[in-house]
Amino acid sequence: MKKFLMVLVAFLIMTGCGRNSRYEICIYGGTSAGVIAAYSAAQLGINVVIVEPGNHFGGMTAGGLGFTDIGNKQAVKGVAHQFYRKVGAHYGTLEQWIFEPHVAEDIFMDYLDHQNITILTGYRLESVMKSGKKISEVKLVSESGRKAIKADWFIDCTYEGDLMAGSGVSYHIGRESNSTYGETYNGVQLMKGHQFPDGIDPYKVPGNPESGLLWGISPASLAADGTADTLVQAYNYRICLTDSLENMIPITRPDNYDPSRYELLLRLMDAQPDRRELNHYFIWSRMPGRKTDINNRNGFSTDMIGMNHDYPEADYKRRKEIIQAHTDYTKGLLYFIGHDGRVPQELREQMLRWGYPKDEYVDNGHWTPQLYVRESRRMIGEYVATQADCQGKVTVEDGIAMAAYQMDSHNCQRIVVEKDGRMMVKNEGNVEIGGGLPYPISYRSITPARLECTNLLVPVCMSASHIALSLIHI
Repeated sequence: MKKFLMVLVAFLIMTGCGRNSRYEICIYGGTSAGVIAAYSAAQLGINVVIVEPGNHFGGMTAGGLGFTDIGNKQAVKGVAHQFYRKVGAHYGTLEQWIFEPHVAEDIFMDYLDHQNITILTGYRLESVMKSGKKISEVKLVSESGRKAIKADWFIDCTYEGDLMAGSGVSYHIGRESNSTYGETYNGVQLMKGHQFPDGIDPYKVPGNPESGLLWGISPASLAADGTADTLVQAYNYRICLTDSLENMIPITRPDNYDPSRYELLLRLMDAQPDRRELNHYFIWSRMPGRKTDINNRNGFSTDMIGMNHDYPEADYKRRKEIIQAHTDYTKGLLYFIGHDGRVPQELREQMLRWGYPKDEYVDNGHWTPQLYVRESRRMIGEYVATQADCQGKVTVEDGIAMAAYQMDSHNCQRIVVEKDGRMMVKNEGNVEIGGGLPYPISYRSITPARLECTNLLVPVCMSASHIALSLIHI
């Protein structure tokens, strides 16, 4: 649900757009935010172009996250609520919050089937042109050539915030210190959630630091709680598998498979002889159609911790490499658990009951094309949402949507710490702290500082601290 909490805001200020350009609104990014912004504006008679660098629409909502994270359903209004009603109609109910990926994407494509919406796929942002404080034009590039788009208003609905960054708007990457905004759950946080138990040795040869660290463990030292850094929380895939034999493609050994990446997982399994269910290592949620939405759980799982920190500022080539590395890691993890003889037999047998669904992501090898980019750039706009908003200690008067979840950051790094004279591996960065009641999100949190840009909205990489963003839409 959280990916939708900001998508309703775009249409609220659009009625003042002129008709001097080819398009009144240019939306960059075909996430759920982008689709609903395009539809909402088009319903008002506004001429819209939506540019998606890939070939799929709906972002994470259509990319595997079908087991909706729900904080308070009553906070979901407008077109977002309508979406869940449309999902319900597909399954023969009033509304439904759990759904298959292709069902979500079909609904998003229906939203885009509008006479006032022009769709461009496969085009990436190349540059942003400004006239004073206004964006005048964006230049796009694809394998087939280049395009220039002029518009009165621009909306950056990507998970990366490339249009925002290209327009010269201020932004932040990583975790602020607690002192920056008077918070307590920002910066470095070594907590117990999604954590290793004490005593897991981090070295290739147990007890021998000279042998080097196991794959996935950073040599960085643990900083003090609340310390700022440039780290972003881990990315992963929300995995759609099926146990329907008629609809299943077996999980085979993937390209670039490297079992050494999972040595730490074996040590975790050895330390937990009573944990012999897949749900001990994954959040294995059942979906309609005998499918899954699989997410990260506990110390070692689908989160590729620490391998994404240069993604926010990377060029498209480097991002593609990072995405491929996450794909290799995740497909390799599934194969490893099902086929490596060192994995307990009970877990191997359970994994072998599952495979890739034939009827999902049919143009992408039955694997989701959308990496879960939980956090990238974050704009520093007219108003920065912080922990105080999450906990109801401050309330804005220009609210345009409601946030309703817990502060929920995944881990940012995997390091070695010393405890009781022993060196052991720990994850750092996980925060799962309940906020207050649903709270309003300020319009100023999606607008850049007025001195920087006056015709841009940023509803995804919005103006929020690391920990506040984790509640709003992670």
